[in-house]
Amino acid sequence: MSYEKVVPEPSADALPIINTEDEEIKEIIKSYEKTSADAATSKVKEKLDLLENVILNVAITGNTGAGKSSYVNAVRGVPDDGEGSAPTGVTETTMEPLMYPHPTMANVRIWDLPGIGSPKFKAKQYLKDVKFKTFDFFIIITSERFKENDIMLAKEIMRKKKLFYFVRSKFDNDIRAEMKKKNFSQEEVLSKIREDCTKNLKKVGAPKVFLVSSCDLGNFDFQLLIDTLEEELPMHKRMALLQSLPVFSVAMIDKKTNALQRLIWLIAFSSSAIAMAPVPGLSFACDLGIMIAFFRRCFEAFGLDDRSLKILSARVDKSTEDLKNPMKSRFKDGVDRTIVMKFFASPEMGAAISIAYILSTIPIAGTLAAGGVAFGTIFHLLNKGLNEMAEDAKSVLLGAGLEASEQEKEDGGKDTKEQEPEQKQGAGAGAGAVQTCM
Repeated sequence: MSYEKVVPEPSADALPIINTEDEEIKEIIKSYEKTSADAATSKVKEKLDLLENVILNVAITGNTGAGKSSYVNAVRGVPDDGEGSAPTGVTETTMEPLMYPHPTMANVRIWDLPGIGSPKFKAKQYLKDVKFKTFDFFIIITSERFKENDIMLAKEIMRKKKLFYFVRSKFDNDIRAEMKKKNFSQEEVLSKIREDCTKNLKKVGAPKVFLVSSCDLGNFDFQLLIDTLEEELPMHKRMALLQSLPVFSVAMIDKKTNALQRLIWLIAFSSSAIAMAPVPGLSFACDLGIMIAFFRRCFEAFGLDDRSLKILSARVDKSTEDLKNPMKSRFKDGVDRTIVMKFFASPEMGAAISIAYILSTIPIAGTLAAGGVAFGTIFHLLNKGLNEMAEDAKSVLLGAGLEASEQEKEDGGKDTKEQEPEQKQGAGAGAGAVQTCM
């Protein structure tokens, strides 16, 4: 047999390296070594299903008027006046727990809970009324100081061994008030707000307080909150969270890319198992469907779909056409069967799929060889497509003015000390942007 001679393998630098020190990958490799291929493959599919379909329930609570509904909308990438948005207002608009599904990931559910101390809810009965056990973690929001009801709620959540995080909203009002004073320093104002919040929270230890602006997630502490959640949530819940969040910075795009790469090696293992079955055409048909589904997931996670671009267009006052212009990948107009088929059109990929079937018909030795060809092919193609979309997402962010170019960052760093507070206002993601937000 000399089939290898007609299969041009991708260059070493074209294939991403699998981190064999990753605990999950080590576990899968051990399964292949110690159990049957069927048992190991079943375990891979089980993990893949968990990562793709895990339910994440996030509870948003706090005092009436703290901006809970605006936060619910912001983390779902939905404008306050958009379709499917949580109603906002100066009075309590949430009288019972309301679930708002993510626009593109139905397994991610954001719950807007009634305000603590509102007429229909007393503090002692609150957790029972909102069905406490439903939620994976709680965000406790205030627009002023954290009060006794916030502390009481946090203590009960802590007693039940659930995760909770304190978020201070509407601090842009504090900043605008201080900007009128001489020697204004935004960092000093923010530092004082944090200190003031933590003073009232000594009864629950020394929790972090995150300053989050719902109208500008790219500013202030939202990224720090996500970093903290990433460290503390179980891996499968963390994966769902990262994929669902709106794109507001290059750092978030990188986090999404890393999360999606974890899915790729599991998908590739599954593909290699299909290649082991000697059924002509089965592997190709399955691989094509797998790739289309994965790329659509990536496309929406990076905010490249029409719905996300229209929302971004309204926010930054640029047409969707202008936002799409910098996109260079084959996916700039979307993900469909024709576009994904082009991945298989090149001679090397077509040859790899054919050899996968031919080798799979050879008993024992051929089985692993065929699986290896399928694994390498799918692993390579999915990573290639993922990276193309990630670059498109960064280009859109830059074109929207929500992320500075490397040159602009370098130039901005030189001029920061010379800028007046008024010059720092705007729609970008710089730390000086101040916007009115509910």
